[in-house]
Amino acid sequence: MKINRFILDEMSDADRRALCRRSEADISRLADTVLPIIEAVKASGDDALFKHTLEFDGADLRAKGLRVSDAEADAAIASLDESIKAVIDYSAENIRRYHQAQLPEEMWFVEIAPGIFAGEKVTPITSVGLYVPSGKGSFPSVMLMLGIPAQIAGVPRVAVCTPPRPDGLVDPATLYAARICGLKDVYRVGGAQAIAALAYGTQTLPRVAKTLGPGNSYVSAAKRILYGVVDPGTPAGPSESIILCDGNADRRIAALDLLIEAEHGPDSTALMVTHERKVAEGVAKILPELVSKLPPKRREYCETVLSGYGGIVLTPSLDESIAFVNEFAPEHLEVLVDDLMSILGDIKNAGEILLGKFTPITVGNFSLGVNAILPTGGFARSFSAVTVHDYLKRSSIGYVSQRGYTQISPVARQFAEYEGFAAHAMAISERSL
Repeated sequence: MKINRFILDEMSDADRRALCRRSEADISRLADTVLPIIEAVKASGDDALFKHTLEFDGADLRAKGLRVSDAEADAAIASLDESIKAVIDYSAENIRRYHQAQLPEEMWFVEIAPGIFAGEKVTPITSVGLYVPSGKGSFPSVMLMLGIPAQIAGVPRVAVCTPPRPDGLVDPATLYAARICGLKDVYRVGGAQAIAALAYGTQTLPRVAKTLGPGNSYVSAAKRILYGVVDPGTPAGPSESIILCDGNADRRIAALDLLIEAEHGPDSTALMVTHERKVAEGVAKILPELVSKLPPKRREYCETVLSGYGGIVLTPSLDESIAFVNEFAPEHLEVLVDDLMSILGDIKNAGEILLGKFTPITVGNFSLGVNAILPTGGFARSFSAVTVHDYLKRSSIGYVSQRGYTQISPVARQFAEYEGFAAHAMAISERSL
């Protein structure tokens, strides 16, 4: 089994840039494939969705229709094992409590100066489309991570898109998760065509103002192409992680957790970063045994990732390891060091930071409560995890009393004159009060 090994201080600048490159960075090559799909959905609506769903998902939906009916959802949910429902319920409660705490004040004002007031009014976005992927697996956890903050924010209209199975049905657990989020408008459509449908609207799917949710490189490419038609939300493409280790990190735990994001698919990124050669060697020795225990498909994904966009990075020091983490800006960062809190302040760029051996990425992905829809492709430098705030917008509010106006008006007039805006200035100088 091949495992990439990188010695950071022996790498050229070009090699280091290549190490930080993910599959998502290569999505520009997909434009020629994705653009015709987008144009077909724009032009033909539902017909294009039927065509591409049959082509890419193997499902003929003309008889079933694109929207999952309430009766179909009820039957699917009834077939779901009660133990899975209990797992979803437990996770949903943690996710709900975490996101409820994020809800801001609906409106606030502050007196800037005597008689001059400014503030904000917070309102939910009127329509949002949620993308819940499938294909390599079923993801009711993603439904919870997207649907619960939308529900808490009070978004009036939410459409959910998720790819169907070849028989045209939708994963029952995803439908159950949608139901407990209060969402009933679920559409069996995925890929770039789903993003296009949400952006433009079709005969069945409603047009929305914003989309949120992770997806493969084709979904990411569609979001970038459609930027300006629809708000594409947090850039959430193929999965990626860094496991940061010091010399005392448990090698087996580090190896186990390195595989968590690697098993998502061949376009994922999974790196272990350490300054201790013995840790690097120990993890490399353990990995083949662990990978061999996985089901064939997941084993293949992990082998592809660890010899592709993943592997083990050896640095000169813990400080250099942290610097590399900040340079890479991973979606998931798991920290396996002795003094967790002492380095927390030095970590600047990560979608999430999970501390210690009892907080594996698995816990964060499903049940901890923090949102697992995170920025990928290095966008953790400037984007955040999905939160309630992604479903809200802010309107600035201003109010000036007569007393305040006498103070502020000459200042504003002079500012306008300096910048050459004659009408701005005239609106003050010739105002009769």
